[in-house]
Amino acid sequence: MSSKPRNGRPTTARPSSKRPVREQPAGDAPALHHHAGPQSSDDDQSQRPPSGAHRSGFACFVGRPNAGKSTLTNALVGEKVAITSSRPQTTRHTIRGIVSRPDAQLVLVDTPGLHRPRTLLGERLNDLVRQTLMEVDVIGLCLPADEKIGPGDRFIANELAELRRGQKRRTPVIAIVTKADRVDRAGLTDHLLAVDKLVEADDIIPVSAIDGYQVDELADVLVGHLPEGPRLYPDGELTDEPEHIMIAELIREAALEGVRDELPHSLAVVVEEIMPREGREDREPLIDVRVFLFVERDSQKAIVIGKGGTRLRDVGTQARKSIEALLGSRIHLDLRVKVAKDWQRDPKQMQRLGF
Repeated sequence: MSSKPRNGRPTTARPSSKRPVREQPAGDAPALHHHAGPQSSDDDQSQRPPSGAHRSGFACFVGRPNAGKSTLTNALVGEKVAITSSRPQTTRHTIRGIVSRPDAQLVLVDTPGLHRPRTLLGERLNDLVRQTLMEVDVIGLCLPADEKIGPGDRFIANELAELRRGQKRRTPVIAIVTKADRVDRAGLTDHLLAVDKLVEADDIIPVSAIDGYQVDELADVLVGHLPEGPRLYPDGELTDEPEHIMIAELIREAALEGVRDELPHSLAVVVEEIMPREGREDREPLIDVRVFLFVERDSQKAIVIGKGGTRLRDVGTQARKSIEALLGSRIHLDLRVKVAKDWQRDPKQMQRLGF
């Protein structure tokens, strides 16, 4: 039942029922899209919606930092709703992307990377992930194809196994091998075999959010695990995040590019004001956006600002384009950098900064 490989990469079959089925792999290749968990009980079978029924529910992507979760969310939604950066641990807020189609509505919950915490902020981010995992209908474990499985992946796999052991009805887990465009067919096959040994997944599917490889197939797999239900959000909505949160994330993304490794965990962005400029004609509106970027040390402040303010201007130019697209209006962006010493370890300062 497997379709022909595209770009020399394995693909999954798409059963007409749109429910994942176990397929016999060819040779030593893993079953790329299979049901690996225990057989469902008759009660579970009776709870499944009939074929063709509308489905709706929540899916959560989890994985170590920089595993491609936010990029995948954006690819599925078709718009930029989650911060994507080459720096790890860049997602701070739970961002929901909404995929609406005639047969289903899939609400994607994007979380920070689950990791061994070293600060109070890290502990709170992990608590946020665990709370989210308890509330969703299906979990997608993201594992990048171009990186060997390491201690961080095993830590998360163990966390998921522990979570499922405590559940009366186990939440389905989909192993998503991200960044498939970065490896050749042989490398991808080896990685899929390693993933199959790592986690007891209901399905395994390789994807690439960059070139769209199997993104639609992944949506089908996720939808197949959702319960029957009506739409949860009106058509046309892409996210339920407030504008000021999305603006802060866009600015933070721009600020994280091209800086030293110590900066990402130390940068917080707070939108102080979003206000239409008075006295402007309706045909030429302008919105004033005032934002503070908080770092922990003076040396980090110098990195963000750059020599003569050049880097901060570049950050503003890059973020402005995305914010204007989000708000549908021209903006005046006022960026200011402040030092909040060791804020990641100070509960009062973390609360003031929105964590």
